[in-house]
Formats: sequence, structure tokens, C-alpha cells
Amino acid sequence: MSSTSQKNRYHDAPRAADFTIDQAWDTYSAAEHDRWDRLFRRQREIAKGRACDTALKAMEELELSASGIPHMGELSDKLEKITGWRVVPVAELVPDEIFFDHLANRRFPAGAFIRPEEEFDYLQEPDIFHDIFGHVPLLANPVFADFMEAYGKGGQRAMQLGQLHNLARLYWYTVEFGLIREAGGLRIYGAGILSSPQETVFALEDDSPNRVAFDLQRIMRTKYIIDDFQQTYFVIDSFDALLDACYKDFGNVYQRVKDQPDIEAHQTIAEDAVFNAGTLDYFRKKASV
Repeated sequence: MSSTSQKNRYHDAPRAADFTIDQAWDTYSAAEHDRWDRLFRRQREIAKGRACDTALKAMEELELSASGIPHMGELSDKLEKITGWRVVPVAELVPDEIFFDHLANRRFPAGAFIRPEEEFDYLQEPDIFHDIFGHVPLLANPVFADFMEAYGKGGQRAMQLGQLHNLARLYWYTVEFGLIREAGGLRIYGAGILSSPQETVFALEDDSPNRVAFDLQRIMRTKYIIDDFQQTYFVIDSFDALLDACYKDFGNVYQRVKDQPDIEAHQTIAEDAVFNAGTLDYFRKKASV
């Protein structure tokens, strides 16, 4: 079965009320298991010295390096013993309210299909490699696991207040494209970077993007790019610091950012603490437009 027809089969598969499907693990072809193995080997090598220690250690603990596409049920059994999270298969991106309900109940919805060979290097829609290699390892960290649950509950609140666009920016610049300070320098924890060989190098080593110290209101005002490398990455000091900054009702935060202008993805502002590439040093950078 080709990847295209497999994706279509998942798309047409019966769905539960929460949009989950049967992963049907035994229907993956030998070529698809081999594709996972090649994706994993390549990205695991590139991630060494660039991904955060927490993610690298969790990949080993969860045995993501075992041959072939992971069985989500078996992976969930390991993960649940550590932080209470499970990984549930879905056919595609799910509606916002469904997504937030999953997160609020410690379930991470992961695409069940694997990218076709012709999209080996880049796929715009998240597949099983992006979701499991990129997202799942950090769910084994108790603090980050708490942050993700809180985000799910916060999403339900944001929908009620009409502020979902602000909260989506927080997810984008942390869960998908976040950087963290470690003793050895800046490291990657965002899944959108971790699952991309090119952006893994670009995010840390290229001189062009801005690397800005985490600021909640700044992030909620900042636009992002969906079809190219990011022009700004936000840097947290630790997962504890991220949880502390976000473990609250965002009602007052939304009020403060509601009438402020958006910040363009490439733009810096006078208050930014901007990091030099490859170091832990930062400086105040003149605001740009």
C-alpha cells in the first residue's frame, strides 16, 4: 500500500467522537517501517549536541529507536507510567476544541500516517514522525507534561474569551519552535525544529534569526511563519520557568495584549533580550521594523 493510499485509508477510517482512530499498526508496509528508521537515524544524529538533554534521554527511555514505526498503544503504556500521558492516533489535525480536550486530559493526538518518500525531507502536515519524534519525548518530563495539560485547559478558556490567536502563538513559539538554555549553550526542545534536519541546524547556528528571551506578552503579540524557517525563536531558562510563567488564568494577560499592535515575525523591540548564536550571552538589540 502506498503512503498516499494509506493516508487516504486513515482519512476514511471510522472515528470516535474525540476524532481518534485505530492506528492499525499491522498495516504499515516494510517500506514505511524502513522510512521511519531512516528518518529516526538521521534526525537522532543531527539532534546530538543540539536537542535538549531532556528530549534525548526520553527518546532512549521510551525506546523510540526500536526498529519500525512505534505502536502508539505500547508507547502509551510506557509514557503513562512516567507522567500519566497517552498518545492517541488521529487521521489529521483535529478541531481546536477536540485538541484542547485531549491535552487537558493528558492525551496527545498524533497523526497515524507516515510521510511519503517524495516528502522525506519536508512535510507541511504533521505526520507520525513529527508527532512522536518531535512531541512525545518531552511528555516524559513531569514539568513539561504539566505545562501541556495546563495549555489544554487554557485553550478551552481562550476559546470562550475569543483570544485563541494569542494562545496559539504561545504554542507555536514554545511547543513547536522553542529553545532552552542549558549549560552547554542554547538547545532545542520545540517539535517543529526537532523533526526538521535543516531547521535543527538553522535555529541554533545561523546568524539571521532573532533568539529572544521568553516573555509571555511579547510572544502573544508576535506573528509567526508557517511555510519557512522561523525568523524569531524564544528562549526559556528552564521548563520550570515556563510552567511558572504560564500556570495561571490568562484573562489579565489577554486584556493587556488585546489593544496592543502585533509584532511582525522578523521584528525586534527595545525590550528584547537577544541571544548571540551559539552562546548563552544576550544583549539589548536596537528595535527593528
